[in-house]
This record gives sequence, structure tokens and C-alpha cells, in this order.
Amino acid sequence: MVPPVAVSPLIKTARWSALLLGVFYGKQRFDYLKPIAEEERRVEEAEKKAREEQERIYKQLSEGNTGPHTLCLCRSSCLSHKHFFCCCLFS
Repeated sequence: MVPPVAVSPLIKTARWSALLLGVFYGKQRFDYLKPIAEEERRVEEAEKKAREEQERIYKQLSEGNTGPHTLCLCRSSCLSHKHFFCCCLFS
């Protein structure tokens, strides 16, 4: 086996400097991208809820469930369900 070669202190310093600069850059980049990703997740969650609600309504309509309480989007105990959609939809 060949004995290890002595590495120049300049090269060692350059390697450690590059490592530390990379860690520093990564931390800054993460801090920059984190709020953007959180906002995207929040928007996607809101879109998912809206899409699921539309799918639920479509499913109820396709099954023919058109009773007075089937499309109550507020899912509360409204007492004035005299029409097809919930009164809370239009308020």
C-alpha cells in the first residue's frame, strides 16, 4: 500500500472554506424557499378542499339525491331549507 500524500494546507483550507460556504448558502436558500413552499401548500390545500366539495356535490347530483338537506354546503342545522340549495350559499 502507498503511504498517504501530504495535502497542502492551502488545499485543506480551500476545501473547508468551500464546505462552510456551501452550508451557509444552503441555509440561506432554505430560509428563502420555505415561506414560498408553505404558501404553495396552503393554496394546494384550499384547491383540494374546493375540488373535493365539487366532487361531493357532483356525486350527490348524479345519484339523484336532491332532498332539502343534501346540498347544504354550510353543513349546519339551517331551518329554512325550502329551496334546492342551502340558504347559506347565497348569503
